[in-house]
Amino acid sequence: QVQLVESGGGLVQAGGSLRLSCAASGRPFSNYVMGWFRQAPGKEREFVAAITQTGYSTNYADSVKGRFTISRDNAKNTVYLQMNSLKPEDTAVYYCAADSAITTRAMGWNYWGQGTQVTVSS
Repeated sequence: QVQLVESGGGLVQAGGSLRLSCAASGRPFSNYVMGWFRQAPGKEREFVAAITQTGYSTNYADSVKGRFTISRDNAKNTVYLQMNSLKPEDTAVYYCAADSAITTRAMGWNYWGQGTQVTVSS
């Protein structure tokens, strides 16, 4: 079992930046690939980004490539999502997830945080 707690969400104007954090506890953090998903009202949860256990490899949704950066600090048991050039369509609840392998399907991840709201105003 691993427990995940997100933080860093908030309200920002279009073009602004936010950095989300996800702190993990429980089993060794470095055992897990980590991912970020988001869910807007009335929409399905969608993949945003993921990172391998060592941080060597990352994967992004096309909609955020070049604007978002996922990173991790295994010494701090934390994964981050740096979000730049934010757009109103980025507005959603952002969730941190952990599992043993990367997939873009939300159903493929076993461990989830409670989510943090990101609102981008135009």
